[in-house]
Amino acid sequence: MMKIPFSPPDIGEEEIKLVTEVLKTGWITTGPKTKLLEKKIGDYCHTGQAVCLNSQTACAEMTLRILRVGPGDEVIVPAYTYTATASIIYHVGATPVMIDCKPGSYEMDYDKMEEAINERTKVIIPVDLAGVVCDYDRIYEAVRRKRDLFRPNGKIQELLGRVVIMADAAHAFGAQWHGQMCGEIADFTNFSFHAVKNMTTAEGGAVVHRLRNRIDEEKMYKQYMLWSLHGQTKDAFAKNTGASWEYDVVDTQYKCNMPDVLAAIGLAQFERYDKMLDRRHELIRYYNEEFRNLDIQVLNHADENHRSNGHLYFVRFNGKDADFRNEFYNKMAENGVMCNVHFKPLPMLTAYSSRGFKIEDYPFAYAQHKNQLTLPMNSVMTDAEAEYVVKTFKKVYDEMV
Repeated sequence: MMKIPFSPPDIGEEEIKLVTEVLKTGWITTGPKTKLLEKKIGDYCHTGQAVCLNSQTACAEMTLRILRVGPGDEVIVPAYTYTATASIIYHVGATPVMIDCKPGSYEMDYDKMEEAINERTKVIIPVDLAGVVCDYDRIYEAVRRKRDLFRPNGKIQELLGRVVIMADAAHAFGAQWHGQMCGEIADFTNFSFHAVKNMTTAEGGAVVHRLRNRIDEEKMYKQYMLWSLHGQTKDAFAKNTGASWEYDVVDTQYKCNMPDVLAAIGLAQFERYDKMLDRRHELIRYYNEEFRNLDIQVLNHADENHRSNGHLYFVRFNGKDADFRNEFYNKMAENGVMCNVHFKPLPMLTAYSSRGFKIEDYPFAYAQHKNQLTLPMNSVMTDAEAEYVVKTFKKVYDEMV
């Protein structure tokens, strides 16, 4: 029996070499490697300046603060997502407004999303789940139609003149949609480089935006840096290389910077990232072909309009319930194949049910969740391992259906 882990990191000799080089320099916190990674991410996403922090969550929260979202404001999120999408809204004192899934889809019901936009709505956070970019044409259409209701706070909101679209693209670095890179589609886009993501820095994240020359980019970058380092006007690298140690702390802020030792992992990953994505799509095509005659639903990862980054391979068992899915998960594990479930809708979690959200109000999100399973599929998976996953899946399927 083979043992197939769910999502091991794709770490090779180049990552080890570059991290070792950074360790030998004696400079392991935020410095030149982090700045170089920011430039590479911005160039890759066609957005100019990127900001690297210690997680997608930190990037998203700092962006809400940059946008001056706070008490009295509302932020629209899907019910079908991970807690990081919504918890940041509470962190800044605003109110999350959850939208159910469109029937038969993991994406928000965009008609209900549009209905929810009012004078208090400041931001919509779509989620590019599993690395598949969602329908931004429909989202932009909705916020433009509701433009007259928008009441801006601060210069960036005034500049846009409508509800801000801030993508949770934790899963989607490298995805493409209608000829655009994920990162240049939403107004702001936040990525994750956590250990289980396609590209990793062990822990980390980045934010990019598409405002470019419409704002003072340097000023906004400095604001992110200030808020990610305790509100201190000069970081350790600047103090170490400048003519003066003198600094100030202008506000009581946060500590969520990315260190160079982690950025080094990301820099090494960049050198082969396109090949890593290609491998994921090879596996997706193989799975799709092998499963084509089974009564299951899988995601569309590529067509003439888009190409996902192949982050996760979702399966839904048509007409089955949570008990069936859970037993299927257990049987896969008994045969050495570790699967996962993405995700419990937010109203099923205590943090949100205790705040008044009820899963009964989100029937289509629950319908997507109850029979969903995520199969192992990653860029370090061998052909033999993929064949074993398929063989095991078909065996369990034949036993249970």
